Amino acid sequence: MNIFTKLASFFNNQKSENQESSSDSVSLTISNHLRDFLENEVLEGLDISKEHFWSSFEKIVNEFSPRNKALLQKREDIQSQIDSWHIDHKDQDFNPEKYKTFLSNIGYIAPRSPDFSISTDNVDPEIKTIAGPQLVVPVMNARFALNAANARWGSLYDALYGTDVISEDDGAEKVGGYNPVRGDKVIDFAKNFLDETVPLEQGSFKDALGFEFVDGNIQVLLPDLGQVSLKNPSQYIGYKDNGNDSYDLLFKNNNLHFEIQIDPSHPIGQTDKAGIKDILMESAITTIQDCEDSVAAVDGEDKTAVYRNWLGLMKGDLRESFDKNGSLITRELNSDRTYITSDGNDLVLPGRSLMLVRNVGHLMTNPGVLDSQGNEVPEGIIDAMFTICIAMHDLNKNGSYQNSKTGSIYIVKPKMHGPEEVQFTCDLFSAVEEVLGLPQLTAKVGIMDEERRTTVNLKECIEVAKERVIFINTGFLDRTGDEIHTSMEAGPMITKADMKLHQWIAQYENWNVDIGLETGFKGRAQIGKGMWPMPDEMLGMYNTKTMHPKAGANCAWVPSPTAATLHAIHYHQILVSEEQEKIMNREKASIDAILDIPVHKSPSEISSEEIQAELENNCQGILGYVVRWVDQGVGCSKVPDINNVGLMEDRATCRISSQHIANWLHHNLVSEDQVRDAMKKMALVVDGQNNSDPLYKSMAPSYDGLAFEAACNLAIQGRIQPSGYTEPILHETRLKFKS
Repeated sequence: MNIFTKLASFFNNQKSENQESSSDSVSLTISNHLRDFLENEVLEGLDISKEHFWSSFEKIVNEFSPRNKALLQKREDIQSQIDSWHIDHKDQDFNPEKYKTFLSNIGYIAPRSPDFSISTDNVDPEIKTIAGPQLVVPVMNARFALNAANARWGSLYDALYGTDVISEDDGAEKVGGYNPVRGDKVIDFAKNFLDETVPLEQGSFKDALGFEFVDGNIQVLLPDLGQVSLKNPSQYIGYKDNGNDSYDLLFKNNNLHFEIQIDPSHPIGQTDKAGIKDILMESAITTIQDCEDSVAAVDGEDKTAVYRNWLGLMKGDLRESFDKNGSLITRELNSDRTYITSDGNDLVLPGRSLMLVRNVGHLMTNPGVLDSQGNEVPEGIIDAMFTICIAMHDLNKNGSYQNSKTGSIYIVKPKMHGPEEVQFTCDLFSAVEEVLGLPQLTAKVGIMDEERRTTVNLKECIEVAKERVIFINTGFLDRTGDEIHTSMEAGPMITKADMKLHQWIAQYENWNVDIGLETGFKGRAQIGKGMWPMPDEMLGMYNTKTMHPKAGANCAWVPSPTAATLHAIHYHQILVSEEQEKIMNREKASIDAILDIPVHKSPSEISSEEIQAELENNCQGILGYVVRWVDQGVGCSKVPDINNVGLMEDRATCRISSQHIANWLHHNLVSEDQVRDAMKKMALVVDGQNNSDPLYKSMAPSYDGLAFEAACNLAIQGRIQPSGYTEPILHETRLKFKS
């Protein structure tokens, strides 16, 4: 019995009284949660009947489910051939040319595409022309989703004061209430930013005594110098009058805005010679509202929660109330920001990030919808129909705010393997557009380059989506997991630390940018880079994440609104379009280097101490993530690592660790007993790290909980998981927990 048969058997046992046919004319079985939500909430305000929606959905399910299944079978067939090739050649020196020829012969490497440029139309400037930070957030959590959407603007003073970017030396500790010593360091940093970003003809913002308007432009008053202009007066855009001597000055640099906020009555403004109370940064330009890796949605009830928040974002009425320090706080979407420009006209800037939605990949099915034969429907098909239909509220201007000003819906699609799977996604979107009455090509697609078969065929993947594509992004975490699984039979992998230094990763990152620029992404679409994983270590991010705009990425992922505000500074320092021009003239990354398998050349030389340390590190990471996924339904969270450093963990990080153990287990560097012993040892560590969480259920000393079982299975059964994914085991275990 293979993994798919086991899952189908288990999931079919989950059918219960909360599922019934949506209508007599449709043979789909729909979760009550999903059916009621669609009919009573989603369709309200849309010119679509429930009968049309469900009958159209069934036609799409019947057409695309078999294709989806065939694509997954092709993954298995190709993997089987790769496994056999490595087994057949295990006693021979690795021959890169023979390996590459073999991959071409079996269709893993597709025929090369001719030169072309993408032609995607109706794309908002946040994607086409504005380079800046990008947030990824679990849309299942309303508070997080709202915070991310509102992170388009963020306080620089707050971001600096609350993080380690500002040191606590010399009396600048973050203790108690406001520390003026620390505040002075923040202000000094912020005014250095002003001097570097909008420099004056003479002098420094540190000495500013005030601001004056002269002939529609701004002058800065300095001691002994009087009125001083900006070196580039066009960087001043306009102002917003807040009354009572309070006003905001708007500036623009490298296509990004920020405000100098003046309020002499404010506690901070009172201490500033020019009355400056803060600098408000345009921060998270785009936000991916995630239905995939950062959520734990395993049934119709969970999917309804996901879609309900997406609906609230598209209609602009999502709200979330919560207690904070004894006060009830309500979050809702920020309104737009209005200014008077230097020539006296009104200027309106968005108050929210441009929102994309990440659908799930092709692998998983969901018991929320069953077909006429009682089989679960592929979750990606469900996502396409629901997220596109919900986004019609934005296109129809049914809500308080507008997300896309150009009439587009932006869908990020993860975990696709090669151009055929991208074509499937494009065809699926086209079919949904047709049945919902949308113009063709309304739904745009972002291609996550996080599987090796997509990397080596990236140009070919882009070509089949050249009229829809708005985004490519390197997802080095999933990509590493797929690297290990694809080459499982090639030999024992190097350690995770060494993996980061291996040539394939650097070449992969460069290849993604090279192909994006080669196919016309400059000025038309996003080229993205991955997540900074340590949300508490903002100084490290600030000192190193310049590498992403320098690499030609016009967006890069950050773990929080605060991180977005700090990362925005890098896009003021670096003009990405200029970096892209330089990159277009460099030598293209090497596909041969990308295909260089990171196996350990001398596995017998790995010490037992090194093996044990690597094993325990992997086990601790898996357990810390899985226990919250299974027991609490948390799909992404800050998990302390083995050294108690908080890391943002999701299914991609879990995939690496589980595949790494599976690889070493398969090649006899560790035994199954050794893995189980390490899991028990690390369960004690994870229990200790979570002892302050009232919802946490300890794994020790019984080690018989569902979460502990799932963690062990991810490692011990990792070799037989489809493409090395964690979802089948996690979903099965979470459903057991919920039932």
